[in-house]
Amino acid sequence: MVASIGGSSGSSHGQNSSSELMEQRKQKRMLSNRDSARRSRMRKQKHLDDLMNQVNQLRKEKNQFLTSLNYTTQQYLVLESENSVLRTQMMELTSRLQSLNEILHFMSLNNNTVTGALFSDEAMVNETTSLRPWNMMFLNQQPMVMDMFQYC
Repeated sequence: MVASIGGSSGSSHGQNSSSELMEQRKQKRMLSNRDSARRSRMRKQKHLDDLMNQVNQLRKEKNQFLTSLNYTTQQYLVLESENSVLRTQMMELTSRLQSLNEILHFMSLNNNTVTGALFSDEAMVNETTSLRPWNMMFLNQQPMVMDMFQYC
């Protein structure tokens, strides 16, 4: 029996060393798993930090774009308003120009008619121009357009 106890203690000792070895492996695996989990958490945290930084950067860029868009929109509205005023002024000036052209046309028709009616006699023309040349000056001049602009 002693031999069997000794044999049993020998195998028990083998089991103990085997179980110790398994326990050591288990401990080593647990430490390795803990270390791997820690590294995984660190990677996840770094990834999360990177994503948060990217979100902040994108928000910053978005705010810059919105500011730029608002400024550009304001500039557009100012230019659109100025353009509208200029269009209105152009229409008004075009209308004035057309009126002045009509007046000039009417005046030139009347000048030709008046000149022909007043000075149909050659002698009368020569006599009037030789005696009073300043009286004939109005017949050769166009109306003063600049003076007409004062009243527009």
